[in-house]
Amino acid sequence: MRFFPSPAPEKRPNRDRMSQNRLFRTVSLDEAKALPRWRQPIGLLFVMALAMPIAFSTWSALLNNFVIEVAQFDGSDIGWLHTIREIPGFLAIGVILLIMVIREQVLGLISLTLLGVATAVTAQFPTFGGIMVITLLSSIGFHYYETVNQSLQLQWLDRKRAPQTLGWIMAAGSGATLVAYALIILTWRAYDLSFSVVYWSAGGFTAAVALFCLVAYPQFEAPNPQRKTFVLRRRYWLYYALQFMAGARRQIFTVFAGFMMVEHFGFDVHDIAGLFMVTLVLNMICAPLLGRLVTVFGERAALVFEYVGLITVFLLYAGIYYFGWGVTLALILYVVDHLFFSLALAIKTYFHKIADPGDIAPTAAVAFTINHIAAVVLPAALGYLWLVYPGSVFLLAAGMAVVSLVLALLVPRHPQPGGETVIQAAMPAPAE
Repeated sequence: MRFFPSPAPEKRPNRDRMSQNRLFRTVSLDEAKALPRWRQPIGLLFVMALAMPIAFSTWSALLNNFVIEVAQFDGSDIGWLHTIREIPGFLAIGVILLIMVIREQVLGLISLTLLGVATAVTAQFPTFGGIMVITLLSSIGFHYYETVNQSLQLQWLDRKRAPQTLGWIMAAGSGATLVAYALIILTWRAYDLSFSVVYWSAGGFTAAVALFCLVAYPQFEAPNPQRKTFVLRRRYWLYYALQFMAGARRQIFTVFAGFMMVEHFGFDVHDIAGLFMVTLVLNMICAPLLGRLVTVFGERAALVFEYVGLITVFLLYAGIYYFGWGVTLALILYVVDHLFFSLALAIKTYFHKIADPGDIAPTAAVAFTINHIAAVVLPAALGYLWLVYPGSVFLLAAGMAVVSLVLALLVPRHPQPGGETVIQAAMPAPAE
């Protein structure tokens, strides 16, 4: 069946094949250029970037208030919750097994659907055990989606334009989250909304968009087939180390910065949503600019700038507890912290430049697992430390940022295969 019959079909085999109304049809990246822009690979990346944060960011914005007000969590409980949440990230290496039997694109959208459904039913299980189970399910969806999404981005985007394009994709995700937070702020008190209504709305929307994408988009075939085996290469060691430290450092901020706002400063749901909204507006403005800066100045400069900034931020966080500094500084630090984390896209583009094209999918899974090794252990362990010395948690994060800074100094100005570190760039090592 053709939507637009051609008088000479034999001269247009590719366009005719793309026009067939079949689910899961396969289209090469070159053939996809003939599709409408919204149905091209970059269009799908943007749609997924818009859909995922609606569920995940709504879950995050309500989480601290939900677990404190409904389930009476303390610092230890929230630590265990985030440990459970990070287990699927640690097991992201299982993506390698799944892509042996299912296409990456389909796996990503199924995972996105699971994230949406699990978010939708979160408030229906307001006990410690129920929250843990639902969190585990939503986390499986989130982490498997993120693993596949990172792989698809690096396979589908041109290397030269990848940093800036990734910046625009991040800005799109921030824009979608901004809409979610704005709706929470405008409606939470005005309509006396419940946690259940908000979770159902956000999670249902994400699941619906994911199912739409499964039907509306063809299956895009990248030019470089991906290895469907475990890949762990010695020449990628710096990338692995950067991922490990990024995961450890990020967990401290993700778990305890927002929790501090509710527990220490008494923020309500609309207060947290307002803070997140301000952060997102700045991310929408700055993410494309930061992506451009990575393109101009390189990954090394971007990462060094990020880690110096994070060291300062975490030391000031600790000062809030040790010296009694007020909520204004905490708000500023929260916003600045998010902006620095946007520069983490430089780790992606660094790997993009040094990787064998066939290694992208399996290495994305391995890197995601490495990124979450510390994430599984730290939240629960630091939750107990938080009960006694909360400021020391941020001092530990500052120390981790120092280690990351040392690693960033090993990134060469122009990374490439055979020149993965400054040492190899100066004296290239033999190929493996």
